[in-house]
Amino acid sequence: MTAVPPVRVLVVDDEPALSELLAMALRYEGWEVRCAADGQSALRAARDFQPDAVVLDVMLPDLDGLEVLRRLHARTPEVPVLFLTARDAVEDRIAGLTAGGDDYVTKPFSLEEVVARLRGLLRRAGRTETRGTSVLVVGDLVLDEDTHEVSRGGDAVELTATEFELLRYLMRNPRRVLSKAQILDRVWSYDFGGQANVVELYVSYLRKKIDAGRPPMIHTRRGAGYQIKPAP
Repeated sequence: MTAVPPVRVLVVDDEPALSELLAMALRYEGWEVRCAADGQSALRAARDFQPDAVVLDVMLPDLDGLEVLRRLHARTPEVPVLFLTARDAVEDRIAGLTAGGDDYVTKPFSLEEVVARLRGLLRRAGRTETRGTSVLVVGDLVLDEDTHEVSRGGDAVELTATEFELLRYLMRNPRRVLSKAQILDRVWSYDFGGQANVVELYVSYLRKKIDAGRPPMIHTRRGAGYQIKPAP
């Protein structure tokens, strides 16, 4: 059986700390990542690296993101682009999408949201991934990343956006113990200034919705973190 080559993602942002954070999260997915800090470097990297997807900041020190997108698509019109923007203006989003950007996230964002958006773009572009499906299953718990529908034992479970992101992260790492720091990094925005007890709070919310009246799936490993696994 021929191995599927890893997904290649080009990250273009002039904030080194943010680029590195994104690169770490995407490499964790098993993807190959290259970073560029300005538009000209991004265009050179795109020629050499031939990415399957691009994460592109709208505000760059030389060319703006829309011009980078225009030049990128002149050479490779099929490559999907996820815009990062600090501007929450409707016109900015419309300008990006009209120019050919496929989706956008507004800073500050959670790493889990960026990964999920990229997965959706890659699926729509027909790029096969190693995981290859938008439906996560752990025991009798099912989560659809595209429709945001969750069910346990066939019964629908209604979740808030943050509860959904937390459950998705747990379910994409079944049986693995995830620390509060890991969960904060992935589910809350990268510059979240709150306390780690927000993780405890949201885990308790999830338990009430997922585990209430059923054998528990979400477990606390004292001093280590949280884990989800099929109920016995």
